[in-house]
Amino acid sequence: MESKEIAKKMTAVNNGFLHLLINIALLALALWLCIDVGNNNFTLGGILGGVCWVLWGLHVGGFKQMVIQPNHARVLTFFGKYVGTVRDNGFFWTNPFYSRKKMSLRADNMDVEPIKVNDRNGNPIMIGLVLVWKVEDTYRACFDVEADSYHNFVAVQSDSALRKVASLYAYDNLDDKDELTLRNGGDEINRRLEQEIRKHLEIAGIEVVEARINYLAYAQEIASVMLKRQQAEAIISAREKIVEGAVSMVDTALKKLAADHVVEMDEERKAAMVSNLMVVLCGDEGASPVINTGSIY
Repeated sequence: MESKEIAKKMTAVNNGFLHLLINIALLALALWLCIDVGNNNFTLGGILGGVCWVLWGLHVGGFKQMVIQPNHARVLTFFGKYVGTVRDNGFFWTNPFYSRKKMSLRADNMDVEPIKVNDRNGNPIMIGLVLVWKVEDTYRACFDVEADSYHNFVAVQSDSALRKVASLYAYDNLDDKDELTLRNGGDEINRRLEQEIRKHLEIAGIEVVEARINYLAYAQEIASVMLKRQQAEAIISAREKIVEGAVSMVDTALKKLAADHVVEMDEERKAAMVSNLMVVLCGDEGASPVINTGSIY
């Protein structure tokens, strides 16, 4: 979108301290005309003094809100017509008939409260974000959105973008472990969120510095069910590791016994030993060994 902002540069003519001296001189001249000339010619002194007082009053109006701090700007309009934006820092004087709107160009942040949305699978989730933004185009921020409400515009559009991104991804993967989800997406999800918010805020001349998800959870009505599912998956995963380790240990034990000729066992005895070892290694409770003092046959 093409910017309509006009950068109005301040020159030596607009120097506030120079015009402050001019203003003091006008004030002194007005007083001199009223007092000195008025004593000799009341009518002439009154007319000239009145003119100087009017000029002085108008000149004073040119100083209004023209002390510009770093990362601030003034948007100037002349009877409804946009004149330009002053981004220079310092003390300036401008046309007293200009209207001046103060705007901050500093980075601001917004904590969007968690909202309830449905993810791609239709599961209700709670999701929130932190947004860092700043005004980039003062013309759009002033005139393309409702005056003095672009902060509210940022909040509403950020909420809308967050809802859209959340609906494009599942909260967590069910079967496909390589699937990109809100939970494991990390930087990629945040980049997608930034792009979406940037499109929503472009009309207001807002630059998105950073956007990231800072809260993510299942909604309360399904949180307990999903917690049980996650616990079941964790148990299954742990069991798989235990069985894999147990099989490896049993295989090593049998090979070691055979290699060292510790004991000779037929297939039936090997099967019994494997069964006992698997029960001991995969059990949840500690084993209670029974010592056999007789023959194993």
